[in-house]
Amino acid sequence: MKQNQNYRWPKLELGACYYPEHWSESLWESDLDRMLQHGITTIRVGEFAWSLTEPEEGVFTYDFWDRFLDLAEEKGMKVIFGTPTATPPAWLTEKYPEVLNARRDGVLYRHGTRRHYNYNSPKYRELSSRIVEKLAQHYAQRPCIVGWQVDNEFNCETQEFYSESDNVAFREFLRAKYGTLDVLNQAWGAVFWNQTYTDWEQVHVPRTTYGDGTNPNQKLDYIRFVSHSTLSFCEMQVKILRKYCKPGDFITTNGIFGSMDNHKLTREILDVYTYDSYPNFAYAMDADPRGDKNLRDRKWSRNLMEVRSICPHFGIMEQQAGTGGSATMSAPAPKPGQMMLWVMQSVAHGAEYVSFFRWRTATFGTEMYWHGLVDYDNRHNRKLAELQRLNARMQAIQELAGTDYVAPVGMVKDYDNIFDTQTDAWHQALTRQSEQEIFVGCQLAHTPLDAVYLQEGMEAKELRETYPVLFCPHQEILSPENAQLLEEYARLGGTLILGARTGQKDVQGHCVMQPVPGLLTGAAGTQVVECTFIGPGDDPVPMVWEGKELPTGIFNEVLEPVAPETKVLARFGGDTWYAGEPALTCTPVGNGRVFHLGGCFTRETVEALLKELQVYEPFQDRVTVPAACEIALRRKGDQDYLVVLNYEREPQEIVLNTAMVDLDTRCQVQGPVELGSYETKVYRIL
Repeated sequence: MKQNQNYRWPKLELGACYYPEHWSESLWESDLDRMLQHGITTIRVGEFAWSLTEPEEGVFTYDFWDRFLDLAEEKGMKVIFGTPTATPPAWLTEKYPEVLNARRDGVLYRHGTRRHYNYNSPKYRELSSRIVEKLAQHYAQRPCIVGWQVDNEFNCETQEFYSESDNVAFREFLRAKYGTLDVLNQAWGAVFWNQTYTDWEQVHVPRTTYGDGTNPNQKLDYIRFVSHSTLSFCEMQVKILRKYCKPGDFITTNGIFGSMDNHKLTREILDVYTYDSYPNFAYAMDADPRGDKNLRDRKWSRNLMEVRSICPHFGIMEQQAGTGGSATMSAPAPKPGQMMLWVMQSVAHGAEYVSFFRWRTATFGTEMYWHGLVDYDNRHNRKLAELQRLNARMQAIQELAGTDYVAPVGMVKDYDNIFDTQTDAWHQALTRQSEQEIFVGCQLAHTPLDAVYLQEGMEAKELRETYPVLFCPHQEILSPENAQLLEEYARLGGTLILGARTGQKDVQGHCVMQPVPGLLTGAAGTQVVECTFIGPGDDPVPMVWEGKELPTGIFNEVLEPVAPETKVLARFGGDTWYAGEPALTCTPVGNGRVFHLGGCFTRETVEALLKELQVYEPFQDRVTVPAACEIALRRKGDQDYLVVLNYEREPQEIVLNTAMVDLDTRCQVQGPVELGSYETKVYRIL
């Protein structure tokens, strides 16, 4: 689906995060020279440096950044300047403790880390506005500055806010939404457990309760409020920056983190979105040992899929460069070739600017074990050698800039349901399994997948023209507008695949008093008779489809066809009380059809559905690849490009089934090609 985007990088570029305040000024010139020699043309600075400009309240000095930016301009280095609001200075938090975030029990988070402030403190908003204004007034017209990053990683570390300022702002948010306490009480089902409110002063953000039995409908609105507060704080800064920015400069922030509508943030506030990509966390020492070994760093493609849904042509503000972690977390260093692989993974999914974190490895502080491109000893190393090869590679594949990712299959999502999974353990368990398994199933089938967020103004016609197949795993909260959109998508010829608990709730998070799948019962031609979790001690329950047993995950629904045209495709098997009952149905709707799976999605079920719908390995006429490789098809006009990524240390053989041009060698190739350890290829398809 097309997304609005106010800024596009004109070409593929490399960058790095640099912290001149961490180093002797005698190193600045040699650092900038080395960066440029290695293809680094843009740096991000300043996002944690409030005190350099305002060392004490109301006292402003610009000498430090003046000297550094003078040097950057002399060297021809471009700069993204960060607003420093992620780390308020000590003078501020000591004098105004009301700016601090608090634990749920009201204890303040004190100075000594980062992101310890709250978005809704009037004093913090006042002082944040002032520092942003001072920086923009003084630096925005600088020739070297090409963009601004607002704050840093909104809602990282924590996405919960319980200060007194948040209480006040939450009440204002609810007043604007509901108008009266009667409407609020109804929306929250406050009559349950005698939670009815008779005065607005009784309404608070969620507080410490026995057993954490906080009203889930209140918590859902609270998460919506956190998103609203985050966007409001960002927008406050963006409005200031826009007064001073040069034409063509961009404003961004970096993510992705939870409890915020990143799509609205980008669509309505920013110019472009950037992501922080750390694939080696898939190998972290505390990583799930039961995880898919062959999909470890490949799982970051799922994160990049999410970023692509927000902003199709995005940037990477922080790309993994070395051993990851801090004093409290750790992950191994990229193996030879993996740094190139991970950059190409980002580019394959839509990144047109890739900035490494960081240029120099810090020698002190919490992140002193978070290795950058240059290690403590300042010597040339294999990372810098790989960066030189990467720079040559980026020049060779420049025509990939401006291309669009092509996916025939989409996975339906929206923020109401995302926020609901944060309050509802049932919804979270189902969604976590199904979304992961849909992704894994599509990856192993070499079927490119998009995250498709249902948003206001989306048209069923465009949805159908873009995606022949839509998985709709567990759309528990189902609004009338979204139900109508999905049904119309099917009527226009799309294939919609519903999972368990679809339509279980309305937009307030209340369970509806009608058969599931709720508002889509007519389109699905089914209703749910009974449902159950599969207990940890229970045997897995398969479904039998065309003589083959397929797992149905951790939750099952017994389906009942209610339309004469509904066909039962599979029935539950195994030794269970509902063996033989319908598990998978298909109902024609207009020119399309609706499948209903009475369970969670598993990779086996996804594979069977992709084959049934003829979207399994949809590009196999062009390339045949083993399971260890990912492919991405990118398109600009009538020209297609193929990116192939080998995630394994062992070489892999692919077969090009049509003639292509290798953009690195400019040679025409066809037939078998061996990809070396962690090697990637970019082809122009003839």
